[in-house]
Amino acid sequence: MRPHRAFVEKIAPRIGLTGREARHLAQVLRARKGDILTVFDGQGLEGRAQVVALEPGCIWLQVEETWPASRETPQPITLYLALLKGDHLAEVVRAATELGVEQVVPILCQHCVVRELSQAKLERLQRIAREAAKQCQRSRVPTVQPLLFLKEVPRVEQGFVAHPQASLLVHQRFDPQRPTALLTGPEGGLSPAEVALLEERGFTPVTLGPRILRAETAPVALLSLVTAAFGL
Repeated sequence: MRPHRAFVEKIAPRIGLTGREARHLAQVLRARKGDILTVFDGQGLEGRAQVVALEPGCIWLQVEETWPASRETPQPITLYLALLKGDHLAEVVRAATELGVEQVVPILCQHCVVRELSQAKLERLQRIAREAAKQCQRSRVPTVQPLLFLKEVPRVEQGFVAHPQASLLVHQRFDPQRPTALLTGPEGGLSPAEVALLEERGFTPVTLGPRILRAETAPVALLSLVTAAFGL
């Protein structure tokens, strides 16, 4: 069995683990003195740590060795994700983390049913990204940015927007050695004006196949075409 992975803000010789990580270790994994686990800081550094003391609300670790780790894509991938109903945003953030995205940027589009992203929900999405990164052994934790209006999306070097009327396939244009931006719309889709604006900003409309995908399925499919299909 692989050692448990714990996220820490900073790897130091001695670490006091508190909060959710400490509760999980103590209450779920029943950690004991002498247990070994892997710690990672979400910035590319990992370490081997031993539990040296358990106190109420805190588990003390002694870091025995550290090493740089890289399980990331050759170039950063940003996912611009329209606000979605229910808990679909969280589902996509979790899957996108597993697929290697560097950052997720929620965007507000013309046809979004949900029109705001509270600070509490943003923090929950960031927490979900951190937990997903730990589970899939990412060396970096992707960031979830505050809400952005679609018109504020910057020009990109290489970008793809999922569009039902497009005929171009991702692999016909994708270059894994260039930074990539991906964008998918809300339940009501993107308006023609929004698609035109995105094309001006460097996004290429691409098809995800002959079937109409749900708004929460499209971003995962698009990311898979870029990372999983190319072994990234």
